[in-house]
Amino acid sequence: MRRSVTVSLAVGALWLCIVSHSNAETYTVRPDGGTAEQCNGVTDAPYTGSTGGQCAWAHPFWAINGGNPPSWKINGGDTLIVRPGSYRMGFGAPNTSWCDAAYPWDCVLPALPSGADPLHPTRLLGYGWNQGCPQPPELWGTERAAHILSLEGTSNAVVACLELTDHSGCIESFCPDCSDPAAVAVRCKRDSYSYGDWAVRGIVAYDSSDVRLQDLDIHGLAHTGVHAARLSDWIVQDVRIAGNGWCGWDGDMGATTSSNSGTLTFRRWIVEWNGCAETYPGRQPDHCWDQEHGGYGDGVGTESTAGHWIIEDSIFRYNTSDGLDLLYVRENPSLIEIRRTRAYGNAGNGIKVAGPAGIENSLIIGNCGYFSGKPFAQEMSAHCRALGNSLEFSFGAGDQATVINSTITGQGDCLVAVAGDRGNLPCDGSESLTARNNIFIGHQDFLQPWESACYIWYDEENYSGTFNTDYNVVYNTKIGNVAPASHDLTQNPLVVNASLASFDGHLQFNSPAIDTGLPVGGLVPDHDLENRTRPWGAQVDRGAFEYRSAPPPAEPGNPLTALYPLLWD
Repeated sequence: MRRSVTVSLAVGALWLCIVSHSNAETYTVRPDGGTAEQCNGVTDAPYTGSTGGQCAWAHPFWAINGGNPPSWKINGGDTLIVRPGSYRMGFGAPNTSWCDAAYPWDCVLPALPSGADPLHPTRLLGYGWNQGCPQPPELWGTERAAHILSLEGTSNAVVACLELTDHSGCIESFCPDCSDPAAVAVRCKRDSYSYGDWAVRGIVAYDSSDVRLQDLDIHGLAHTGVHAARLSDWIVQDVRIAGNGWCGWDGDMGATTSSNSGTLTFRRWIVEWNGCAETYPGRQPDHCWDQEHGGYGDGVGTESTAGHWIIEDSIFRYNTSDGLDLLYVRENPSLIEIRRTRAYGNAGNGIKVAGPAGIENSLIIGNCGYFSGKPFAQEMSAHCRALGNSLEFSFGAGDQATVINSTITGQGDCLVAVAGDRGNLPCDGSESLTARNNIFIGHQDFLQPWESACYIWYDEENYSGTFNTDYNVVYNTKIGNVAPASHDLTQNPLVVNASLASFDGHLQFNSPAIDTGLPVGGLVPDHDLENRTRPWGAQVDRGAFEYRSAPPPAEPGNPLTALYPLLWD
């Protein structure tokens, strides 16, 4: 815990330092502003006709010089603040005479210019970015715009307090083999202009370092929320990626051109409902689809990559394939650290990791059959993709992984699955998976209902490492090729609600998991999933939640969840 606090304070100090720099120009966009000919953009005031040019621009497109290609009026290190409002982004927006109706997808802002260094970034900010982002401006894509924002080649930048979306409920190239008129109607129009009020992606980024995304709501795009690879030293915080037709965060730009590096930090990251159409304006899920029908549906996915991935206080839920898929972290150096994170309702695997990895204080609910029979999942017939295992590991030579104080349940083939297929690094027997103070609860296997999900299974053909498992609760599971250890408990852990539909992993007062875990120190953290002190009693409890006699306070969650209430639960 001390390490996490130190990192957070350091990041906060950097953020304040970034906020306070004053050696660059600040420009403003507001709906009552003027054109670039009427206003200089450097004064936060409306255009009245008699301002002498001392006024704001009326649209982000007035911050660029039209041309082929267009260029920014602002320079690297400058700040562009966008006042609350709804801004059309794409063909037909202001200052787009340089665009061509024959290629409207190219009618987009150029890549944000790079700042001089991490302490002097270029900043694109919604007004109120420094006040909790109470009313983020909406940038909505139209006429098949390739993306809304570009960070292609952009380094040293901050993008904060924005809503990125479109005004259509369509999905690009949706369900190509479907002939039902209702499904056909969901496909975005691609054959001729006009295409409608949809955009392909929210953000596209590559060859980019030292970038911060904060307080963003990226939802309802026709293809992908964020398409990003070849990143280094990014921070993503308080960002929601939801209801995008193909994928939430797609890190695949080709097998040899997608590797990330440095430290990639994600905090309070909500990734949900990707692989579904998002209705407009109702923002409800519709026509969720799977790979059986030509879709994709990962919440987060990458191609082969390296990097130090830190994911904290995050949620991956209701995606039509895997929730968090980091199985392609197959290059060195790499390290994956997942803390205080929840995954549930995903139609594939909840969390997948590769290489050196540590998971602690996490709740993983592998209810991979969640979409079965749902009225908004008309094009989903294949459930529990990749056997629906709750948690998967891929090891290479010498890799060490840990699962500590987590609660894992599910209806897939196994609660934990292990393979030794991490890229070109075959196992040599020195690999190890350590599991301590966890609760494992099996449920009826969705694909093989005559048996329960298994505890831990490993592929004996390619994994030759060891398992160091003890002081867990292992209940109602089929025992695969890893058996409970001497200090494991095999009785009912008595969580508050064990049903998959409404699972609550908090412990009842008489749970055998209370006060029976290994003490704090070493691998065992001094706080629980809700970031409350551990132990809270004589000894540490097993599982993600430390027992308290009084009900826990309401989960704080992501501010964006309160700002944009999720109506789909």
